[in-house]
Amino acid sequence: MRHPQLTVFFLITLFFSRPVNVSSDSLPLSTQSRWVVSSSGDRIKLRCVNWSGHLHGMVVEGIHKQPVKDIAARVASLGFNCVRLTWATYMFTRGHHTNLTVAQSLERWNLTDAKAGVYKHNPHVLGLNLLEAQKAVIDELAAHDVMVVLDNHVSLPKWCCADKDGNGFFGDKYFNPHEWLKGLATVARLYKGNPGVIAMSMRNELRGPRQNRRGWYKYIKKGAEIIHRTNPDVLVIVSGLSYDTSLRFLKQKPLKLNIGKKLVYEGHWYPFVDPTEKWLYQPNEFCGNATRLFIDKIGFLQIQFPFFLSEFGMNMKDVEEKQDRYMSCLLAHVAEQDLEWALWSLQGSYILREGKVGMEESFGMLTANWDHVRSSEMQSRLQLIQQMNRDPKARHRSYNILFHPKTGQCAEVVEDGIYLRDCKSWAKWNHLKGGPISLMGGDRRCLAAVGEGLPAIVTSNCSSNWNMVSGSKLHIASRDEHGRYLCLDWDSSGASGSSRILTNKCLCLGSDLQDVPRCEDDPQRQWFKMIPSNHK
Repeated sequence: MRHPQLTVFFLITLFFSRPVNVSSDSLPLSTQSRWVVSSSGDRIKLRCVNWSGHLHGMVVEGIHKQPVKDIAARVASLGFNCVRLTWATYMFTRGHHTNLTVAQSLERWNLTDAKAGVYKHNPHVLGLNLLEAQKAVIDELAAHDVMVVLDNHVSLPKWCCADKDGNGFFGDKYFNPHEWLKGLATVARLYKGNPGVIAMSMRNELRGPRQNRRGWYKYIKKGAEIIHRTNPDVLVIVSGLSYDTSLRFLKQKPLKLNIGKKLVYEGHWYPFVDPTEKWLYQPNEFCGNATRLFIDKIGFLQIQFPFFLSEFGMNMKDVEEKQDRYMSCLLAHVAEQDLEWALWSLQGSYILREGKVGMEESFGMLTANWDHVRSSEMQSRLQLIQQMNRDPKARHRSYNILFHPKTGQCAEVVEDGIYLRDCKSWAKWNHLKGGPISLMGGDRRCLAAVGEGLPAIVTSNCSSNWNMVSGSKLHIASRDEHGRYLCLDWDSSGASGSSRILTNKCLCLGSDLQDVPRCEDDPQRQWFKMIPSNHK
């Protein structure tokens, strides 16, 4: 131990009070109806990635692989404006953790290679204590205009999550609620006045046999109000029960907090418990059911409050068909609602996870050595949701973007043809249910189906009517001149970066456009979504 605990606390408080190199013109953030807004009332959309710092060594992952400044620059270059940075309660409440240097913490677990890696890539960090090291990462992110949401992931530093891991609910073995409140207050105090930290998420994935609503209301209220009282600038993010998948009980008893315009709710959406056969053989119906269930259990809050989808993701190393379809379904909903979000995850590997040194993270945006993007396909799929499509202050006429979640591309019109291209620009469409899909601006031209296997066209003949069909509501169907129902379809054989939109027989649908009981085809190529937008 380098210093007595009180002396360390005083020195850390001075250290944390230094300004960071980030523009604070738009800070602090607050809420306005369902939006996160700047100090001037402009919407700020959180498009984040998770970055772990809560595991055994309590060191932010990856600093043994690459310089922090390079990782921060990579985060920004990938289009993220925010990091959900995870932390463990004990790091801030227990002196034998708080006072450790990075070197000492790694030595405790005999992580000599990781220590050597930190010395190589970030030698200035080794002698910092754990709190100082965390702040150094946050400051580097701020220098690249990347905001931070501090997420209390666990109490005992370890991998999360399981029903009986002792970290699940208030009163569990490692989850003393009074210590938890102390940890929240300490973190809120240490980052008070630091513009790099814009929000605090109170607890990740409450769960387990002890979870109950009474305890949730009691301690969530205490936690939210102690954060706000200590640091009134930060947003306060509230999570639900059952691994952050359920806040349905708020329909009967709303949470009453005295924290001003700082309340944000969060939820998670993974396909882990979904039956594989449903995604593979009944994907249209199951996508619709999964989306409705998400809205009913937790997503309904997006009507009244900012809603932060703080975890979602898929295996990007060995892509599984089930997860690939889930991702398209989820992206269609996130884009349609223009939600705040955080992908799991940034890290390509861990220093130490579940007893394994150097475990690879297949859900990570970066490779195991943190030097390359793991999946350019995922990078492409995030394009549209990384943009702000709804601006509460905009006075522009609303329109629709034709979005293809499988590729992450948007429809653009070239002469009379329709192509999928990167979402840097797009055609603006107008559509009323059951009516024509027409281009906005200039002479009226409309989308039309010519025939099966043929390119869809834009024509002055606006007699074609289109409907969103199937259980997923992701098929867009019309009749051709012979009266046959055809759906928009992606021509995957097109050149890289640009492919034509065709019309074809609707996959996994019968002649009446109803979902068939079992389908061997992958309908994702025909999944399109009309995304409402008023962005100029």
